[in-house]
Amino acid sequence: MRMRKLKWAEPFLATQSVIVRNCDEMAGQWRRLLNQEELHVEIGSGKGDYWIKMSELYPNAGWIGIEKNVNVAAIALKKVENCEHLNRRFIVDDAQAIDSWFAKDEVDVIHLNFSDPWPKKRASKHRLSHASFLKRYEQILKPEGKLIMKTDNVKLFEFSILEFQNNGWLLDEFSVDYRRDEHPEDVITEYEHRFMELNQPIYRAVWHKA
Repeated sequence: MRMRKLKWAEPFLATQSVIVRNCDEMAGQWRRLLNQEELHVEIGSGKGDYWIKMSELYPNAGWIGIEKNVNVAAIALKKVENCEHLNRRFIVDDAQAIDSWFAKDEVDVIHLNFSDPWPKKRASKHRLSHASFLKRYEQILKPEGKLIMKTDNVKLFEFSILEFQNNGWLLDEFSVDYRRDEHPEDVITEYEHRFMELNQPIYRAVWHKA
């Protein structure tokens, strides 16, 4: 279901200093901006729970959230409106241009959490695990960097496993029932709790580029 337009979203976002607007000028500068050596990027941050909680759990790493939907991004940033954000920044834009925002080998970890599955076959190119995106990720991830994906959608997960394999990525971890044991190093979002309460499986995989 499409989210209704929030009248307050754009005026609110215009006032938020956590948002980086000149992303093309930031390539190679993110660690300096955040004063951190380790850089995590979450693509499709939605309402921000993972980005916020992980940046709090790991204050000695830099966290960049990316969300193209203005209304959803506004909801996310409302949650940290009056909070310090020394180790986190947010981008409100389409990740199609991600390889121009970050320098080669600049990112340590990319996170894809419950991404839009784009279920129709003709829309597969929009999936964040499509080969066209993987080529962009290869450019910005450091040689030992990794990509972590979680989803509740089995068809998207199957598509992604094949897409990464066909593009030469190496699989490090694989789970079709993640979360049945606690993983304190990885926060649980409200969205994820909902699936757990319904006893629906969470699919998770970790890759690194060959």
